[in-house]
Amino acid sequence: MESLFDAPSKPSSPSAADLLDGLNEPQRQAVLHEGPPLLIIAGAGSGKTRVLTQRIAYQISERNIHPGQILAITFTNKAAAEMRERVGAVVGGRARAMWVLTFHSACLRILRREHELVGLKSSFTVYDSDDSRRLMTQIAREMELDKRTNPRGLLADISKLKNELIDVETAAGAAASDREKTVVEAYRRYTQRLRLAQALDFDDIIGVTVDLFRNHPVIAREYRRRFRHVLVDEYQDTNHAQYELIRLLVGDDSDPEVPASSLCVVGDADQSIYAFRGATIRNILEFERDYPNARTILLEQNYRSTQTILDAANAVITKNPGRRDKQLWTDVGGGDKIIRYDADNEHDEALWVADRIDELSDAGVRPADIAVFYRTNAQSRVFEDAFIRRGLPYKVVGGVRFYERREVRDALAYLKLTVNPDDSVSARRVVNVPKRGVGDRAVACVDVLADTKLLSFGAALERADEAIGMSARAKTGIDKFVKVVQAGRAMVEAGEPPETVLETLLTDSGYLVELEASTDPQDEARVENLRELVSVAREYSERVDMGDFDDGETDEPQSPTVAGFLEQVSLVADADQIPDNDDGSGVVTLMTLHTAKGLEFDVVFLSGLDQGVFPHERSMNDPAEMEEERRLAYVGITRARKQLHVSRAETRSAWGQPQFHPPSQFLEELPRELIDVARIKAPPGLSRPLRPQRGGGGGGGFGTMITSAAEPKDVPVLDVGDRVNHDRFGMGRVLEVKGTGPRAQALIDFGDDPKWLVVRHAPVTKL
Repeated sequence: MESLFDAPSKPSSPSAADLLDGLNEPQRQAVLHEGPPLLIIAGAGSGKTRVLTQRIAYQISERNIHPGQILAITFTNKAAAEMRERVGAVVGGRARAMWVLTFHSACLRILRREHELVGLKSSFTVYDSDDSRRLMTQIAREMELDKRTNPRGLLADISKLKNELIDVETAAGAAASDREKTVVEAYRRYTQRLRLAQALDFDDIIGVTVDLFRNHPVIAREYRRRFRHVLVDEYQDTNHAQYELIRLLVGDDSDPEVPASSLCVVGDADQSIYAFRGATIRNILEFERDYPNARTILLEQNYRSTQTILDAANAVITKNPGRRDKQLWTDVGGGDKIIRYDADNEHDEALWVADRIDELSDAGVRPADIAVFYRTNAQSRVFEDAFIRRGLPYKVVGGVRFYERREVRDALAYLKLTVNPDDSVSARRVVNVPKRGVGDRAVACVDVLADTKLLSFGAALERADEAIGMSARAKTGIDKFVKVVQAGRAMVEAGEPPETVLETLLTDSGYLVELEASTDPQDEARVENLRELVSVAREYSERVDMGDFDDGETDEPQSPTVAGFLEQVSLVADADQIPDNDDGSGVVTLMTLHTAKGLEFDVVFLSGLDQGVFPHERSMNDPAEMEEERRLAYVGITRARKQLHVSRAETRSAWGQPQFHPPSQFLEELPRELIDVARIKAPPGLSRPLRPQRGGGGGGGFGTMITSAAEPKDVPVLDVGDRVNHDRFGMGRVLEVKGTGPRAQALIDFGDDPKWLVVRHAPVTKL
């Protein structure tokens, strides 16, 4: 095998013409660019993945660049795998030498190699959000904080500080209010506990790598010398820490030994929707200021959607001030009009969506090609109810995920302890799971021992016989637990694959035996989940054996390890959980708009377009947040290839009471000539309109009645004290009135519990 930096022999496969074939002119320019930093503004569906892939392949094939000198950063494991596969198809197996990874995967690979320089063992653990929350809950309890001080809130504040690369001492110097001082003290203890547990949280993975490069310029230079070509996808979603990481990796020309690496970033400011995660749109908006000699190439031709959908997206996003102007266009034609439905309530909306999907399925559209988007996870419930009633196959992405289930987390905690005995969160989680007589008192005794001897909780468990005040029963239980973990650790050291270690731990700990002996149907499902986890571990081992994780640096074959498996599990994101739907018709996908970014479907239902729901009510008085909500709408619209449906509800339940919502401003901004309005009439007194007869009109001929405008209705004007008659509830008296005209709601006493009604839709006659 050739060494890392030897000039590779040129493959016989693609020619330059082959690599540029089918690209439009801006795409060709992006592939061929050499020299100064390159910013590719890639509109939605403009073929950015193809451009990135062809640019990498062109550099390897035509410019004789070794794949090992290429670092490509993506935001999901799926995107990274797709890019590796595409480049490999062009240039062959040498593509394995590239680093095509997420930010976190790349930094973890660096930190595993340089762990000693940052004061960590090579077996350090990565804490996910649940691990971090458990640790912060313990810290909040120790600090005797008010119960209203939410550990999640503390973690969110600490995350913001870490994303801005603000350490504990700097934060302490700037803390003024009591709240800020509380956050700093929690930050201090949290950092200390992480280090004692030989653990990093997700924010640390980036921040500690930045510190490594800042504190050890020689190491930064080594990686700069290696990675002469750096590409970053979704650059608009980077936070300050990620921005600084790229800056340190690329360097500048002030270093005579190692000049700046070639930098290419791809992104779209109109799709910047992750400010809540610390992403800053400034990184892409000010790229040309950061790199004054940079070149910018604009990709506006869309290869995904119809012109109708693109015109709708353009109409919404142009309302955002201060953006770089671009207009998406396509040569595939206008396509179907957008179908709008104004529902009475959220249940009506969900049933309409379910009925419409049923009709589309009857017309030959695969469920796998359909998605339903909503603003918040809580909105999924009514759609799930409606889909179950209609018998539609579906999957909710971003709900309780597989790796968040209790039994899966318990099993992983056991596994983590075999590679990192100092992992305190994992040790606390399973020391008494299944129950072995180790109660809160015993845990407190171990805590005292850990504090006295300056040990991690996990290490103190192994010296539990030194703890004062612990019962003999608890010591026996801890001794059993420690022996199980130590036996697992011995298996790891002997090189046993993760699936074997996992099965042994589940059996020897008694965990599996207890579940299998249970008559609870939920425990039967838990056993199935554990069986699935073992299968996941086995699949990981098979992928390692096939070379899927080979980075091309060594001729030695890699072996599957427990540490490697745990790392892969820790890096799985929401977007990586989306079903591929390769086997047959698949299922309808339900997800939030944030999760939908980067995906595409033939048919999209964009639901909940109510003012205060989407855009979210918290954005109403904040121009920056409103701009991000608008970008979120743009993302949602541009996920659709062929058909887009938009819907809203007149009323939604909040805290058990109906709340009126006017149409979303985004809905009102869609050009009227692009819209067909769906209307389904119902007999008086029914809150759910009857399903129409099939074949009833336009919008693709799927049976929903489509009209070009809403039918007006006279709305009675009601005052407190008025007597009314309702078609179903009978005589009543008005107790309270909210709103006017079509927004009017009335609280009416019909002789039992008073009911809030939307006057516009209620079959009410004023007497």
